[in-house]
Amino acid sequence: MKTMNTDRTRRNVVKMGAILVSAAAASLPAAKPALANGNKGGNGHHWGWGDPNCLLRGTTIRTADGDRKIEDLKIGDLLPTKFGGTRPVRWIARYPFKKSDPAKPWVKSVQPIRIARSALAPNVPENDLFVTSGHALLIDGLLIQVGNLINGATIARDEAHEHDELEYFQIKLDGHDVVYAEGAPVETMLKVDESAVNFAEYYRLYGAPEAETARCAPFATYGGGRGEFKSRIRSAVSPWLDRREPIDVIRDRLEERAFATA
Repeated sequence: MKTMNTDRTRRNVVKMGAILVSAAAASLPAAKPALANGNKGGNGHHWGWGDPNCLLRGTTIRTADGDRKIEDLKIGDLLPTKFGGTRPVRWIARYPFKKSDPAKPWVKSVQPIRIARSALAPNVPENDLFVTSGHALLIDGLLIQVGNLINGATIARDEAHEHDELEYFQIKLDGHDVVYAEGAPVETMLKVDESAVNFAEYYRLYGAPEAETARCAPFATYGGGRGEFKSRIRSAVSPWLDRREPIDVIRDRLEERAFATA
């Protein structure tokens, strides 16, 4: 236990340094962004909101009739959910992206986050799972965005160098819920956004989207870089004074799992 706590403190001190360096870099005058460094969808669109919650093409979704790739799901397909029993798919949003310059890297907002097999628990997920950083997992009854759980090992950013095109999907039910992607509990679409390349289909079927949907479970977040820095401080001193919040405990547990199984 002492070694585990010492390792936790060391990791969090290193992370605090990285956060400070990142904050300092962000305070420097920024160069004007170039369009060549952007990544657009087939119709030239960009993400229309800050933290999209989507699943990468090829992700396996549990349905009432067996596992299916997310791109093969259809409206009306029945999905087992955590809170609402078996529910039909109401709509599936699509977000295709293509590099404007194949020689340049994907911008971070488009890069997928890889959640390695068994990163959350034994065989959860059952296979590597790729999602956007804003996508939330249900862990210990809390919805936590994957970007808050990155540890650089079992949960890490994938720069997707080998792909010039990426396509993301999100599942809309008749209410916010949790479904199973590669066996891991992931949220469904919270709010329909016009950035989806097939938004016209949703509008034709259902009209204007609702303004807001209630979350199916409590949402936990650091609230930005300053909040993450404070979280790392709480974790660093936890061997002597444990004032960690639930999101801190979950992140620390997953990091400890990652390094114990490395």
